[in-house]
Amino acid sequence: MPNFAQDKLQWRYIKDLAWKQKKFLVLANLLAIFAALCAVPIPLLLPLLVDEVLLDQPAQAVNLMQSVLPSAWQQPIGYIACILLTTLLLRLAALLFNAGQARLFAQLAQNIIFAIRQRLLQRLQRISMAEYETLGSGTVTTHLVTDMNTLDQFIGETLSRLLVSVLTLAGTASILFWMHWQLALLILVFNPFVVFLTIKLGKKVRHLKRLENDSTAIFTQALSESLDAIHELRASNRQAYFFQGLTDKARTIRDRTTASQWRTNLASRLSGLLFQFGIDIFRAAAMLTVLFSDLSIGQMLAVFSYLWFIIGPVEQLLNLQYAYYAADGALARVNQLLAKTDEPQTPTLPLSIINWQQPLIRFEQVSFQYANQPLLNNLSFSINPGETVALVGASGGGKSTIAQLLLGLYQPDSGRITLNQQPIAALGYSAIRQHIAMVMQQPALFNSSVRDNLLLGRQATDSDCWQALRIAQLADTVEQMPEQLDTLIGRSGIKLSGGQKQRLAIARMIMSNPEMIILDEATSAVDTLTEQALHQQLSQFLQGKTTLIIAHRLSAVLQADRVLVLADGQIVQQGTHQQLLQEPGLYQQLYGSLQL
Repeated sequence: MPNFAQDKLQWRYIKDLAWKQKKFLVLANLLAIFAALCAVPIPLLLPLLVDEVLLDQPAQAVNLMQSVLPSAWQQPIGYIACILLTTLLLRLAALLFNAGQARLFAQLAQNIIFAIRQRLLQRLQRISMAEYETLGSGTVTTHLVTDMNTLDQFIGETLSRLLVSVLTLAGTASILFWMHWQLALLILVFNPFVVFLTIKLGKKVRHLKRLENDSTAIFTQALSESLDAIHELRASNRQAYFFQGLTDKARTIRDRTTASQWRTNLASRLSGLLFQFGIDIFRAAAMLTVLFSDLSIGQMLAVFSYLWFIIGPVEQLLNLQYAYYAADGALARVNQLLAKTDEPQTPTLPLSIINWQQPLIRFEQVSFQYANQPLLNNLSFSINPGETVALVGASGGGKSTIAQLLLGLYQPDSGRITLNQQPIAALGYSAIRQHIAMVMQQPALFNSSVRDNLLLGRQATDSDCWQALRIAQLADTVEQMPEQLDTLIGRSGIKLSGGQKQRLAIARMIMSNPEMIILDEATSAVDTLTEQALHQQLSQFLQGKTTLIIAHRLSAVLQADRVLVLADGQIVQQGTHQQLLQEPGLYQQLYGSLQL
């Protein structure tokens, strides 16, 4: 069982990831400070000229300009031009500092998201097959793409603006206190009230964002499944039914997204309205202050400028909680994936004790049930080194389950599976899989080239690829393709026939050159003549290798040295083909009337 407390993603973990990038953080904070230092004085400059220039009340600004400007510029036009130029330069500098800070935060966010995605991908490699079967590829895609994008936006955009907004408000508050502390105090008292009401409004729409995300995940999963099955759906004329289901799910997304967005927007606008009320109150208070105190008209205009100036930072702070709720919901959904059960990872024996060239496989009183349905019941059998064994029986009898148990994709409920008398669980399933290759009835193929599907990341020469294709009776087909080994085969090998897909999977198995081989209905879609040639070529490759053939076709069963007959979760017959034909029983019922 996984330790979910350790695997669970928390904001503290994201903070630690950010702190590991001190260089980005320190530099981003410095740029934010410089941006605030450049931006905060801007609303003060031009309004002060009302007092010092237009009303002819020279003070600090005019005195400073007189000390640096040539005498020809020491007149109202020169003062206004100087302040205007200073304002424009400060705006440009603030823009550059903000852009640099945003770039650093974008890099910081991407590094954090990459670390989380990497952790998720590492975890996906360990999640048990039973959990995968309930997850679905669409759900996993949503976690890795949509939820990660939500976190990325919150970290990279919202938090970067948060820092600048806080510094801007702090600088603005300092200047307002310097200008008129009573008026500044009124503003600071009103703002927490606005923030409190905004938080209350935000909590009312928080759950709507989670519903929106959940409906998106359901739609993505259903869409992925429908597209994967599009050929079968059209062939059975059922595409209208399934796409109507997709339309219904899309309608749910529409309804939930509409509810989430308009209520979030309404809450945001109500928060903004409260802030606008505050601005109107502050304006009136500023005008009254001019009447009943020493606040000048120029200072009053500066206060008005600052009220407009802080609208953006305040709105960004007010909207922070909505972005946080979306990111927190995404984090919770990612944690649902991390909470899935791992497959056992408990190797305790050194691999050197196994002679991989002479594997002896034993199932000893193995029982297994799936979805509360018993499949195997005290099953016992062995496969000798270098032996080819066929496993036959009725459909749904558990034949493929045996192969999956051998690979460790599932674990038996009782009994044990050994390799050279050592439990495979103690050897480690990863090590076992390095020496076993399995070819399935419906092989996994990727939207890539023939070569890539053959190698799966391994290194090999083109001549090795062609040799494997010749054994698999696929070389002639690939030679006729436009780009031969570099030809793209489409999603899930859609450009290939069923038999060609199976032969490509067999060629892939040959390229891996394993010590043990499992062929699970590996030639069920191959025509009879091609299958006969394939078996002739493949028999030489399989010579000396331990092989388990799971099949219904008699032509595949005949390749075995020994046949095991599975019924009711147990081996009820075993022997050669000829021996079993002479015995009354299931094998005779399955194959007694068949002739090659």
